[in-house]
This record gives sequence, structure tokens and C-alpha cells, in this order.
Amino acid sequence: MDASAPPPPPAAVPAPGPLTVAVLGPGGVGGLLAALLARAGHRVICLAGPGTADHLARHGLTVRSARYGDFTAPVTAGTGLGEPVDACLITVKHTALPAALERIPPAALGEGLLLPLLNGVEHPALLRGRYAPRRVVAAAIRVESTRTAPGVIEHTSPFAGIDAAAPAGAPDAVRSRLAGLAAALTAAGVRTTLREDEAAVLWSKMAFLAPLALLTTRYGEPVGGIRSGHRAELRALLAETVAVAAACGAPADAAELLGFWDALPAGMKSSMQRDAEAGRPLELDAIGGALLRAAEAHGIPVPTAAALVAALPG
Repeated sequence: MDASAPPPPPAAVPAPGPLTVAVLGPGGVGGLLAALLARAGHRVICLAGPGTADHLARHGLTVRSARYGDFTAPVTAGTGLGEPVDACLITVKHTALPAALERIPPAALGEGLLLPLLNGVEHPALLRGRYAPRRVVAAAIRVESTRTAPGVIEHTSPFAGIDAAAPAGAPDAVRSRLAGLAAALTAAGVRTTLREDEAAVLWSKMAFLAPLALLTTRYGEPVGGIRSGHRAELRALLAETVAVAAACGAPADAAELLGFWDALPAGMKSSMQRDAEAGRPLELDAIGGALLRAAEAHGIPVPTAAALVAALPG
């Protein structure tokens, strides 16, 4: 692959003009998206702590990826948003979200969209309590990408894609801006699909993510070890999460999800497993806790999920 140019966009997706995009949390996911957008010609502002911001301003972001090639992209960086942007991608861990949001004063965001790419399903409500509700887009990303050193991102999955849905009742200006952002991300190499139902966007990912995060973290094994050594528990947990997802407005099929599991790289790990291995705080409440709360709200028994959540450090 030519590392100097991004993969071409699908023919049906128009390439937008240059955007200004802020990225709150330029780690594994945020750093990858920031680098790809910057390489595609967009102005990217990475928001991080002083040390990280200074490093990125001087050295840019380096990506190592079998899919996108190895490249370094220059970015603007700072500790807080000080100008309007077309969009702000929120890619911090859920455990760091409250403190990180101090870097985005509502007045500084202007007319920009907020696109949170966090694990879990409860964060849009939190963000809509702080920012203009109709500018907070529900979204989910499918990718395995890790920051291995300051400003260095290793993208290890053979896939990277985003689903997004504008809030119900969003004005045409918001939908148009979201369409432009989706086109920019797709042209940069991350196919972004716009959906109509935000519950389906969030819970379709949750039905896959919760089993992945809980099982890999509980047993300290990657995907291959879970599907071979803990298959009965995997089947049970998929059935539970599919039942909760359906009750929340996102019908899913457990057999289809199991087939997707069987196609994943055997060495794939969840981000929560990586956090556990590194001694970092876990997003257990945002993933497992949210699943249990939704199950209780709909009267759905989830004994497998409850046992796994109880076995992990909160």
C-alpha cells in the first residue's frame, strides 16, 4: 500500500471540502481517526493534556497499519478547544469523560457536531445535558487500534467502520453537516454509514461489545481462546445481550453474532482487556453496568452477564 495517500473513497461518496475537526482524546481510536483525516487534507485539532499536546504539535501522529500503511501526519494540538469546528470527535475512555469534557467549553464548540465514539449506550444523554442536544450524534465505531507510545498508533484489525444517526428532530443543517463529516471519514478510509435509528446504532454495537469485553477481560484471553474454551458461556451471553438489545429497539440475531465472532482474528483483544492488562481503570460500568441496568428496566434475566460483572473489579 502507498503510505503517502489514503485508500480512495467509494465512488458513490462525494469528497467534501476541507473540514476543521477536533479530536478529544487522540489515543488508539482518536489518534487513528485524527491521522487519517489529517492525511486526507483536513485540519485536525487534537485535544489532550499538556505533555501529549506538546508532543503531537512537534511530532504529529504516526500510524502503523496493514490496512492504511505506515505514515506520519502533522496535526494541531492543544489542551482546550478555543475556536469553532465543524465537528468534535470524542474518543476518550468513559472513565475519563467528565474531566475531559472540560477541554470543550460549550461556547467554543459553535455550530459544530459532537460525535462520541465511546463504549456503552448511556453517554449521549450525559452529553445532551451539557451541549446543544440536537448536535450530539449517536455513533459507534468498529476497530481495534492502540496507542503504543506518545503519538504512535498501531491499527491491528482488518476493519474500521462507523455507524452514526442524527438525533430525532435534528434540523436539516445538522443532517447536512453530519453527511459532510461522514463523507470525509469515508474518503479518509473509515467507511461511515448514516442510520435513522440511534438506538439501533448504539445497541447493535453493545450486543457484540459486551460479550467481547466481559469475556476477554474475565478470562484474560483473546477472542480465539474465548470461542474455543468458553463457547457455552459465549453463547449464553450473546443470547442475553441480544434479548436486551431487542427490548431497547435494536433487534439482533445471536447466531449471526456468533458467526461474526468465529470470523474475528484469534488474537483480537477487547479494549477493556487491554486496560486490565495495563492496570488502567476499566469501563465496566459503562459496558457491563449499562447492560445490567437496561436488563432490569425491561425485566430481562441476564444471569451470565451479572456473574461476569460481579467477577470483575469495578
